[in-house]
Amino acid sequence: MKVKGMQQATLGGGCFWCTEAVFQELKGVEKVVSGYSGGNVPGHPTYREICSGLTGHAEVIQITFDGDIISYEDILFIFMATHDPTTLNRQGADKGTQYRSVIYFHDENQKKIAEAVVQKAAEYYDDPIVTEISPLSIFYKAEDNHQNYYRNNKEQGYCNFVIMPKLSKLRKLYSDKLK
Repeated sequence: MKVKGMQQATLGGGCFWCTEAVFQELKGVEKVVSGYSGGNVPGHPTYREICSGLTGHAEVIQITFDGDIISYEDILFIFMATHDPTTLNRQGADKGTQYRSVIYFHDENQKKIAEAVVQKAAEYYDDPIVTEISPLSIFYKAEDNHQNYYRNNKEQGYCNFVIMPKLSKLRKLYSDKLK
């Protein structure tokens, strides 16, 4: 069942600076907010606490998108193609549970779509997909300096060497979905 109108998706695919930059380029995406979810410590965690790996939170983004322009399924296929869903608790040099691959679903329809997309995406990988699919409990917005990180720091080394290759892959594979 395709849902129309404004929706949200919450995804973790390593460093939120990378995933935020990818989804900010897509038609139909109204807003992308970097944050934290999936932890076991009450209260609003800080970036420093998240980086310790002790809170159980993942770095995630929360995407607000128009389902009339881009579907949740398309969002998930792009997510699966622009990070490595086969590495447990790691993306590139970023290691720890805070960098896990995760889809936090907002309702049962999103859960069904996520399961189907992960199953289909598995056909394109040699290694098993380790992406977690879990219900969204709470989303905490990250500190302001983590919002729009790539847009505000394009010349920074991490942006050039880690984020730019992901954006290049996005532009090559999904040029028809770009703003």
